[in-house]
Amino acid sequence: MPRRLLATAVLLAVLPVAAQQAPSPQPAAPAGEPKTPVAVDPGRADAKPAKRAEADTGKVPLDDIRRFVTVYNAVRQAYVEPVSDARLMAGAIRGLLLDLDPHSTYFDKSAAEDFDENARGAYEGIGVELQRQDDGTLKVIAAIDDTPAAKAGIKAGDIIVAIDGKPFRLDEGDTSAPLRGPAGSRVVLGIRRKGQPKPIDITVVRETIRIASVRSRMLEPGYGYIRLAAFQADTAAEFEKQLDGLETQSGGHLRGLVMDLRSNPGGLLTSAVQIADDLLERGGIVSTRGRMPIADAQFSATPGDRLAGAPVVVLVDGGSASASEVLAGALKDNGRARIVGSRTFGKGSVQTVLPLDNGDSVKLTTARYFTPSGKSIQALGIVPDVAFAAAKSGDPRRGYSEANLPGHLRGDADDATSVGDILEGDAYITQALAELKKPARPTPAPPTATAPAR
Repeated sequence: MPRRLLATAVLLAVLPVAAQQAPSPQPAAPAGEPKTPVAVDPGRADAKPAKRAEADTGKVPLDDIRRFVTVYNAVRQAYVEPVSDARLMAGAIRGLLLDLDPHSTYFDKSAAEDFDENARGAYEGIGVELQRQDDGTLKVIAAIDDTPAAKAGIKAGDIIVAIDGKPFRLDEGDTSAPLRGPAGSRVVLGIRRKGQPKPIDITVVRETIRIASVRSRMLEPGYGYIRLAAFQADTAAEFEKQLDGLETQSGGHLRGLVMDLRSNPGGLLTSAVQIADDLLERGGIVSTRGRMPIADAQFSATPGDRLAGAPVVVLVDGGSASASEVLAGALKDNGRARIVGSRTFGKGSVQTVLPLDNGDSVKLTTARYFTPSGKSIQALGIVPDVAFAAAKSGDPRRGYSEANLPGHLRGDADDATSVGDILEGDAYITQALAELKKPARPTPAPPTATAPAR
């Protein structure tokens, strides 16, 4: 089994089966230049004092390894049917990651290629963000805008219990793989939905999914709207392009902007950082802290606000996660925007994709991230400045958050009861516009940027 790990850039991804991309390794940028992802060197380690006792010894746990080899050989020789070494080793690696946290996972070569392909915004499938459950089933985090899944009525919170009539096994690897397939082909999903007495079948026709991560329009003269559906490699550049277009439509200067991050599951950290920088004149954006020194990073704004101080309102909900929370937290803590909607998902952890030299990959949680004020939102989320009530009480998707995921990383203030609603429809955009037009509040001084504590 190959052991060599090649580190790639740090990214924020809400799910093991999310439409994200791990960019190629990049060196850290000099001060004042565009931010780049944080590269992780797996050969370095610097555990915090409270946790470093075993790591610092450098000793391999030989007794545990002997025990593993004993079981491994017993399975190879005595299991009722032959099992290949490759299958056994892949299962062992999956087991190694299974009890860590919901976002650390093992990708075989095919799944790793799909993972990379997703974030480039073009692949053949149905267009969903998923979370694999302990029993092998798949929880729907979001049906991506204008994809076959959304058109077929797949909803956040649905549990996929079978694909084409085949239920999942606990020992399976990437259980989402059958959702991929040629454009035009059909797949039947067995869905368990809260409020339904038994699973329902939904047929979805696969398409070539080309995700438009940014959309925009004028809400009324002088007031623009930008929808960010995900954070991909080109999202920041597209945001700037469409923001410039809105300013042109408004005669050269917008009076205000509504930024819609509802049900945006996250994506590349650097895209969120760049968009925050576009709207901030100064101040911190986000910091990351892990066990390895190189996992510690801090991003700060460079001079230049593309909106020249025009007011911004950010619309979020219970499906806004990861990089979405980075962006919302940066604008909130710096007093640059009012956050409206409902409490966000609460994913405050950083994942690093570590490719193996056989084509497989491991996605490993390596750090937590912190907003400019130094707060971790892990398992807590961002509380909006103005809360919007859900259109329907008792929405089956309410109660779904990072704090409710089995095995999630503990946060500074875990709160599984305080979770956000999923806010769908244009009525919330209208409410956000009304908040945008209200008189501006005094802007607090940006938090002082400090190096991550160790």
